[in-house]
Amino acid sequence: MTVGAEGHTRAAIVQLLLEEGPITATAIGSKLGLAAAGVRRHLDALIDSGQARASRSAPWQQKGRGRPAKQYQLTAAGRGQLGHAYDDLAGAAIRQLGEIGGEKAITEFARKRARAIVAGIEPVGQHTPGEQNAADTEAKAEEIAEAFTEAGFAATTRKVGAGVQICQHHCPVSHVAEEFPQLCAAELEAFRELLGTHVQRLATIANGDCACTTHVPLLVLPIAEKKTSAQTAAQPAAVRTNDSGRSAE
Repeated sequence: MTVGAEGHTRAAIVQLLLEEGPITATAIGSKLGLAAAGVRRHLDALIDSGQARASRSAPWQQKGRGRPAKQYQLTAAGRGQLGHAYDDLAGAAIRQLGEIGGEKAITEFARKRARAIVAGIEPVGQHTPGEQNAADTEAKAEEIAEAFTEAGFAATTRKVGAGVQICQHHCPVSHVAEEFPQLCAAELEAFRELLGTHVQRLATIANGDCACTTHVPLLVLPIAEKKTSAQTAAQPAAVRTNDSGRSAE
């Protein structure tokens, strides 16, 4: 069996688990014309990856003597691997919001969404020169990354030169953000409000980069003294780079 055929077989088994699970390996083999041993190999792989689970049949479901047969079904993680139209639905909803309330409504929606992700995080205290100020800013960046990780962005921080970078390695709304950059701008606005300083987006997944990377200076100049830069901070990166982890220096 070729790799391609293996993939088609695995997909057919997943489809049966979705439509008819819980279902036995024997029943799957009968429906697909496959040997039960081959079916179980695919099922074991799905279980190892967390996409399926097995349980024993109830006594009333058992045919004949012997131990109850195992029945297999998809897990929530397995269903999550299947195609869906969530991006299309979200895009259509935001477009409709724009038709009703205009650009202002979309911007306000994006701001509320970003603030909901970081809800509970207190803004950094008043900035003063020195190592303690840098440590406070770095710790706050880590808090923000943790909140975005919980929201599905797989975010981390790393020290780069005289700053720290917040790296979002996944974006669950990247396809929608391609059409509505207000979502990215609202994230930066939330970062700036919590960190109390100018931040700069170096790369975005929506622009085709491998991560959304935001640079936060640790030698901080308060926003009030950096109005012009703060106003431009919420704009998507003008220059695309293939290396989202490139130093901000």
